Amino acid sequence: MRSTSGARPSSGGGGGDDDYAFYYSFFQDAAAAAASPLGLDDAAAMTNGGRKRKRGGGGDGADGGAPAASRKDGPGGDGEGGNGRKRSIAKILTSLAALEAEEHSDRAGAADASRRELALLESNADHKSQAMMDYYAKMEGSFDAAAESDAAARSKRSRLAASAATAAVVATEEGAAETASASASPSRASGGGGAGHHQRRLWVKDRSRAWWDKCNSPDYPEEEFRRAFRMGRETFDMICEALGSAVAKEDTMLRAAIPVRQRVAVCIWRLATGEPLRLVSKRFGLGISTCHKLVLEVCAAIKSVLMPRFLQWPDEAAAAAFKERFQAAYGVPGVIGAMYTTHIPIIAPKISVAAYFNRRHTERNQKTSYSITLQGVVGPDGAFTDVCIGWPGSMPDDQVLEKSMLHQRAAAGMMHSACLVGGASYPLMDWVLVPYTHQNLTWTQHAFNEKVGDLRRVAVDAFARLKARWACLQKRTEVKLQDLPVVLGACCVLHNICETRGEELEPELRFELVDDETSPETPVRSEAAKRARDNIAHNLLHRGFAGTTFF
Repeated sequence: MRSTSGARPSSGGGGGDDDYAFYYSFFQDAAAAAASPLGLDDAAAMTNGGRKRKRGGGGDGADGGAPAASRKDGPGGDGEGGNGRKRSIAKILTSLAALEAEEHSDRAGAADASRRELALLESNADHKSQAMMDYYAKMEGSFDAAAESDAAARSKRSRLAASAATAAVVATEEGAAETASASASPSRASGGGGAGHHQRRLWVKDRSRAWWDKCNSPDYPEEEFRRAFRMGRETFDMICEALGSAVAKEDTMLRAAIPVRQRVAVCIWRLATGEPLRLVSKRFGLGISTCHKLVLEVCAAIKSVLMPRFLQWPDEAAAAAFKERFQAAYGVPGVIGAMYTTHIPIIAPKISVAAYFNRRHTERNQKTSYSITLQGVVGPDGAFTDVCIGWPGSMPDDQVLEKSMLHQRAAAGMMHSACLVGGASYPLMDWVLVPYTHQNLTWTQHAFNEKVGDLRRVAVDAFARLKARWACLQKRTEVKLQDLPVVLGACCVLHNICETRGEELEPELRFELVDDETSPETPVRSEAAKRARDNIAHNLLHRGFAGTTFF
């Protein structure tokens, strides 16, 4: 009998232990049934039989000896609950068995698929190996055939050469009549040899050279030649002759070398006009990269060959002559040159861009400007005697002067008893003479500034002619920053050649310089130089050299 609370009584002497033993034996029988080929019904029957036998064995409790029917009384008896649990456990076991069977079939299918894929890969590898072996065999056959044909051609050429030599010997022995026929035989033999040893040729784009051929003609007008190259034909020929050994190239099997005159003409026309390289290419019938290379090569040759001859610091005799000419023309003693610094526009560099930024030009033109400096000393004939090229455009003129070779030359004592005339952007030193810059000048100081300004005008005019003659200096060039000093140096050398040979500049090519001057941090750097300037100003006024324009 059950208690009122529906729980199984535990006072029957081990009834709860019997239930646990029942479940344990049930799971063992279920596992054995799943592993055995018997059906689930048989396993359940065996389980029920075992349960009956075990419970029939009885315990010592009150219900231990009672029959099974007495346990199924009532709707909530243990018999009905046990059957429900049996059915649910049977379903679970059935599902587990089905899942295990499905997993086993999946594993078998995957193993079959992997075996088929491996077999396919091995078959493809065999096919590829066979194709490679066939291709290799064909290549060996073609190489053998080519070698045989080459050997046959060489033997044929040797036979032709031998027969030609034999024919020539026989012809010389037979007489004058046979000589003509013998001369035709070697030509045929050489023609046969030429078929085997044809000259290699490189494909070159066909470009028109009509303009350069017309300029290079002796019938070309001198005025047109001077307008194109900023110099006469004689000066151009002299430059070509001087640079011939430095720029000449030899012909090769691929192409003929560009003549020296055309090489020099490409460089000079590019410097004179400042036209882009694509137009230079069209003018001379050459490639753009070839024209750029020729410009750099010829400029380097001008700097190495012609600069020592046409741009050099004056020696003692030349310095004495310069002093006499400047004093005779302007009344200022001891002057051997006028100094000026200009700016050359460039494209913004990739490194140190702030150093090359020209703030004064940018503010004046309302356009971002980058430049490098070109400092030069000019003699009385308008030719350069010293140049300093390449310092960034943000540096003032006095700092450029301090970093130049000219300053080192003066520090070494080579400027003794000589001086240079500069503008207000330079400081007053023992060897640099500059105008007065303070306000409320006296008549003596006014007169001195006028004379110094006229003397400095020699350098300003020289730089104006330099930029007018070589228009590439007026705008940003395509040359890289590291190659630009060589190009500027070549322009200065060519300017000196034109000046010394009296080459006139066309009036329509005039160029007006616009360079902003800044006051140095220390305008006066020598008290002795200050006293010497005062003495020069006094002598100019009281000896009648100052003129009367300041009154």
